[in-house]
Amino acid sequence: MAEAGAHLTSTAANEQPSIFEVLAQESLMEAVRPALRHAVKVLAESSPSRFGFLWRRFDELHLLLDLVLQNHFLSSCSASFAENFYGLKRVSGGRGLPVRGRRRWRSLLLLCLAPYLRAKLEATLARQRDEEDFSIRLAQTGSQRLYRAAVAAYPYVSSAWRAWVFCQQLLFVFGVAGTHNPLLWMARVRLARLNAQDIRDMELKSSRTGNPAEGSLVQRAWWLVSQAARGTAVSLSTSLSLGVFFLQFLEWWYSSDNQSAVKSLTSLPAPPPPLHLRQERSEPDSPSARSEGARPPAADSRDCPLCRGLRANATALSTSGFVFCYRCIYTYVKANRRCPVTGYPTEPQHLIKIYSPES
Repeated sequence: MAEAGAHLTSTAANEQPSIFEVLAQESLMEAVRPALRHAVKVLAESSPSRFGFLWRRFDELHLLLDLVLQNHFLSSCSASFAENFYGLKRVSGGRGLPVRGRRRWRSLLLLCLAPYLRAKLEATLARQRDEEDFSIRLAQTGSQRLYRAAVAAYPYVSSAWRAWVFCQQLLFVFGVAGTHNPLLWMARVRLARLNAQDIRDMELKSSRTGNPAEGSLVQRAWWLVSQAARGTAVSLSTSLSLGVFFLQFLEWWYSSDNQSAVKSLTSLPAPPPPLHLRQERSEPDSPSARSEGARPPAADSRDCPLCRGLRANATALSTSGFVFCYRCIYTYVKANRRCPVTGYPTEPQHLIKIYSPES
């Protein structure tokens, strides 16, 4: 593990890492999730019927993979994946003991559940804002008002949390606090640098893992499950280690400063009309019309693909370009979260009102 021994060239006697090391390991995991999310989105848009469930359940699948990955590194290296990548470990107490027992489980839950809950809350907040902008406000029950009040209070809670993190980092820089993040303080652990003895202990621990051939059926089944989880975690860690520079490139590619260049390179042509419309245009209604080369009535192009009637309050989907009645498409997108024609993942904020000259 070259990344685990990269810091050994330092002559510093203090085990406490610098603020640059701890912030670098945090930025690594923050770059992994958007990159994986974009990859899943590309798969879902390329084949909605086959990979659409990955996009709809991305948060839950990411939580499951994160639990497997972080549990493996906490049990074998006493650190998360990003911490181990930058040559750090989690210790408890003043003597620097490895994290075990309750503190390991507490670290695992805070590592995995805190980002998951924050992502779900932010998605709920964004959906709530979109529904307020694009829907008619009806009478609300007490539970709905309480829910709206909680959603409205979340930005203030998030700002208070960021202020706490900033103050904790300042205290860590000046040596007043032993941790740079409140989550580490809640887990009752702190970060320290790996040393040569830690690396030898990890290699010895991995070499001692054997097959309990003489154990009970439950022990052998548990060993198989643990080995499968360990193999999955090792595969994930190897893939992430090899792709860390690619993830940094993706983070730069999709940054806000680079969006104009990305749009000029990745702009796509307008999607073709539905198949039934192309067939109607290629097959005139009568032989005389076929001989004269007549086109179908203009009213056909104004039909809604959902209700098959004349569009009322025409609204387009920015994800696919098709136009529907507002009531039809709003009800469908709110229930299914996709375009009814192409199957592209769609949200209510993708609805665009069309203003015609007649209106």
